[in-house]
Amino acid sequence: MYDIESIRRQFSKDRYAAETGAYIEEVGEKYARVSLELNEHHRNAVGAVMGGVYFTLADFAFAVASNHSKMGTVSLTSDISFIGTPKSEKLYAETHLVKDGRTTCCYNVSVSDSLGNPVAAVKVVGFHTVQ
Repeated sequence: MYDIESIRRQFSKDRYAAETGAYIEEVGEKYARVSLELNEHHRNAVGAVMGGVYFTLADFAFAVASNHSKMGTVSLTSDISFIGTPKSEKLYAETHLVKDGRTTCCYNVSVSDSLGNPVAAVKVVGFHTVQ
């Protein structure tokens, strides 16, 4: 069992994600679920959600999942596919560990709206800076 309030305080130092509105919902062993309430500053010139919002939320979910119990894992590569548009004003990013090696790890992140509609799929390969 993880102390979610301590984890939220720890990751409040991730200023960009915090100022974007990312919120840690749930944390487990090599797992995290984060959310974000959409508003006007998340939209691009045509009114759609900016792609960087999806990426920021997914990257934050990866950071929380891979670092909440031991800091020191950073993203080495990320690949995002935009696969839909949200039908609600709240997004969720849920990440699961695929493989954890000595120096690298791989996570899949699913980004969806609050109705369960998928909007982005992300694969992140991380590097453990501390062994």
